[in-house]
Amino acid sequence: MARAAAVTSTTPRPGEPDPLAATNRSGAVLSRLQLLVTRKLDGLLQGDYAGLLPGPGSEAGESREYRPGDDVRRMDWPVTARTTTPHVRRTVADRELETWLAVDLSASLDFGTGQWLKRDVVIAAAAAITHLTVRGGNRIGAVVGSGGDVPAPRRGRRQPPPVGPGRLVRLPARSGRKEAQGMLRAIAGTEIRPGRGDLGALIDMLNRPPRRRGVAVVISDFLAPPAQWARPLRKLRVRQDLLAIEVVDPRELELPDVGVLPVIDPETGELHEVQTADPGLRHRYAAAAAAQRAEISAALRAAGAAHLRLRTDRDWLLDMVRFVAAQRHARTRGTTR
Repeated sequence: MARAAAVTSTTPRPGEPDPLAATNRSGAVLSRLQLLVTRKLDGLLQGDYAGLLPGPGSEAGESREYRPGDDVRRMDWPVTARTTTPHVRRTVADRELETWLAVDLSASLDFGTGQWLKRDVVIAAAAAITHLTVRGGNRIGAVVGSGGDVPAPRRGRRQPPPVGPGRLVRLPARSGRKEAQGMLRAIAGTEIRPGRGDLGALIDMLNRPPRRRGVAVVISDFLAPPAQWARPLRKLRVRQDLLAIEVVDPRELELPDVGVLPVIDPETGELHEVQTADPGLRHRYAAAAAAQRAEISAALRAAGAAHLRLRTDRDWLLDMVRFVAAQRHARTRGTTR
C-alpha cells in the first residue's frame, strides 16, 4: 500500500492543545497506574521490581539449610517440617527498572486529520510511558529517529529516495523527574526531516550495546515494510519486556468521498490527485489498508510484543489506561498477553 497522506500543514493548528502539556495534566491519572513488567531485572540499585539475584527484597526465592547467623524470622517452616532439617527462605532483591523508548519521528508522522497530528500522539505516548515508569529511582532513556536527509523530489518524479538510517539521536537513561522532563522536551523539539527513515536501524540502536533487562517501548506508525524492522524487534524481545505503540490516522484506513483529493507522500514528496468519488477505489484502498494493518499486527505478535494502537481521532489517554488495566487484569488471572 502506498504511504500517501492528505496534504496538511506541519505547523500546529490554531487553538490546538499541546500534547506534552496535556500529558502533564494527565499525570494524576497515570500516576495511579504501573506498566506491567514480567521479566526479572538485573539492575544495581534498590527499586520496586523483582530482581534476578538473592538479596533483601519482598519476593520469596529458594530455600536453603539454616546456618548459624541466619535471621530466624526467615525460617521456612513447611520445608523444615518435611525435611526435619531447619531451612530458611531466601528472598529476591528488588531492583530499579530501566526503560528505553524508540521514538519514530520520520516524515510519515507529520500528518493527521483527527484532533492531533500523528507526531503529537507519539510525543504524548512517550510522555505517558515516562509517567508510568519514572519513580523510585527508575531510569528512562530514548533513541529518536527523525527521517532521512534526502530532499523531496519535484512533482512527476517517480523514483523513491534510497532508504537510509537518517538522523538517529540517543538520549541516555537517567533517573529523576527533572531529567525525564528534559528528555521529553528534547523529543518534542525534534525537527522532522524529509526523506525516508529506517525503523529497523532505530530499533537496533536499543540492541547495541546490549541493555540490562527492563522495558523497551517502540512508538511508530510501523508503515515501513515489516521485513525492515521485524528481526530487530524479535532480537530486542530476548531480554526486554516489549511494548509496541502503533499510531494511526483514520485517513490511513479509509478515504472519504470528497471528490478530487490531492495527496502527498511526506517521505518522498510525490504528489497525486485521487478521485475519491469512485467507490471501487475507496473499497480497494480500505482493503489494502486492512491487509497492511493485519500484516503489522502479525509481525508484532510474532516478535512477542504487547500491541497498543492509538488513533489521532480518539482519546489516547483513555486507550492507554484501558490497555494497562487489561494487561494487569490478564496477569492477575494467570493468563498471558
